[in-house]
Amino acid sequence: MDPCVREARESDLDRILQLIVDLASYEKSAHEVKTTTKQLRTALFGPQPAAYALVAEWDKQVVGLALYFRNFSTWEGVHGLYLEDLYVMGEYRGFGLGKALLMSLAELTLERGYARLEWAVLDWNQPAIDFYRSIGAVPMDEWTVYRLSGAALAAAAATPVTS
Repeated sequence: MDPCVREARESDLDRILQLIVDLASYEKSAHEVKTTTKQLRTALFGPQPAAYALVAEWDKQVVGLALYFRNFSTWEGVHGLYLEDLYVMGEYRGFGLGKALLMSLAELTLERGYARLEWAVLDWNQPAIDFYRSIGAVPMDEWTVYRLSGAALAAAAATPVTS
């Protein structure tokens, strides 16, 4: 059976949320998921979508997800795509679904005239790292991702700007 990749539909929302929770569980962080179906509906299908999703189907069931959004390269002068989540249910791995999702995103990136497709991977996720390298992706070794969130974000926002 060939994998089927398609754009997510509003009727997929409950399944998408479950796949997000499954991914978080795989990453040992399920307790951190706060997203609701209502939030996903607004983010993916609202009047100004903040993100987009492709789903992979196997036997007409959604078993994989690629959730992404547009970013922008000041050096290239054009948009790119940032892959936030890529996940295929464990029992459906090895059938080409993850690769089909990534290749579909690569095709979408080029169709739109964008310069690059980027994502992050946890250092300990060797199966994912091996997979990404197998398709020609390269790590950005000179870059480290930083994040402000929670109390640190609130503190930064409350800090007076002085000259």
